[in-house]
Amino acid sequence: MLTHSPKNLSQWLLPSLTAFLCVAAVGWLQIPQLNQLTDRGKTPSTVDIERDVEAEKARLELLQKLPTFGFNNLLADWVFLNFLQYFGDDQARTETGYELSPEYFEIILKQDPKFLQAYMFLSGSTTLYAGMPERSIALMEEGLKQLSPEVPPKSYYIWRYKGIDELLFLGDAQAAQESFENAAEWASTYPDEESQQVAAISRQTAQFLTRNPTSKSAQVSAWSMILQNAVDDRTRQTAINQIESLGGNVIITPEGGVRIQLPQTD
Repeated sequence: MLTHSPKNLSQWLLPSLTAFLCVAAVGWLQIPQLNQLTDRGKTPSTVDIERDVEAEKARLELLQKLPTFGFNNLLADWVFLNFLQYFGDDQARTETGYELSPEYFEIILKQDPKFLQAYMFLSGSTTLYAGMPERSIALMEEGLKQLSPEVPPKSYYIWRYKGIDELLFLGDAQAAQESFENAAEWASTYPDEESQQVAAISRQTAQFLTRNPTSKSAQVSAWSMILQNAVDDRTRQTAINQIESLGGNVIITPEGGVRIQLPQTD
């Protein structure tokens, strides 16, 4: 027969109660989304969409203050899924834009600064769509303070995202050069082919900027990464247009891959 002392019982109950409270809080905050799913068959008006955005903004502000009870990664993952729903709602974003994008990542990266994939979506959604490169870069800088070349694995990509935003959207060639140099340094610590290629490309881009702060080749290299990582057709077409306007060329190989030719003059 099993018996539990009051001390052992409290040690068992506390984690269970904490987990229950966390799940309950998350569930309660999910109610607005569930209501939206119920009404999915209806065509929302502009007023409805704007009201939903205001409600989502208030919910995100509340999530900023919500205690996580140690479930930081769980909250980060859940908010990221909410962001994907927000970002993918093309009809609503056509009406209201993407201004809430950085608010999601304030929460996500505060709770889990090692969430590598989130940085890619941060750069695309906040910089390219919401037009807030300063905010995107500031969030990446804050996250990088808590990272190292090995944690998380291949974290050198964050330096590249930062350098791309600095170069293409702020026109800060010096900051971009430093970011690409850091990307090369971090990537060079990995022996695999992908990392070594990233190190070489990042080092080359930094060298382009050293010789010429307005280097077209550096900009084409940056847009090439945006093209490779694009998650939607609009971003892909924007990247292709920018590469071609800079004198580069986008070639689709017979296998369906993409090859970029740099401008003939820099």
